[in-house]
Amino acid sequence: MYVAETDHDIVVRLEDGEDVHASLQSLGLTAGAVVAGIGMLREVTLAFWNGSEYVEHLVKGPVELLSLQGNLSRKEGDPFVHLHAVLGREDGTVVGGHLMKATVHETNEIVIRKLLGVVMERREEPSGLFGLYPHSSSGSSAP
Repeated sequence: MYVAETDHDIVVRLEDGEDVHASLQSLGLTAGAVVAGIGMLREVTLAFWNGSEYVEHLVKGPVELLSLQGNLSRKEGDPFVHLHAVLGREDGTVVGGHLMKATVHETNEIVIRKLLGVVMERREEPSGLFGLYPHSSSGSSAP
């Protein structure tokens, strides 16, 4: 993983074989917005929330990562990565959803905006989802 960082932004290049979620979680950022992501993936699991549980779908790959968005927050005190992706198949069809699992195929290029002065906390809700409860902090975001 290659990382370039400013006060407000992080640009990441992930390499072939890296786990997308584990790599982004290793940044330790608990208040950030994944604003862009492109590249290729394999071993992808997408999911759809049906109101009571995630229904998972394995996507045969490799596939193009056409769009990646999400956020970095804190769940039960630890960094948590929440991602949604749009993927392009070799035949030109597109599929998308909640990105549960993915391995980088060749490369990924991801841009993250640090949310300074914001606390991004996830809490379990009656539905079983971990909802986002953002609030202002008195200082900069804590990693």
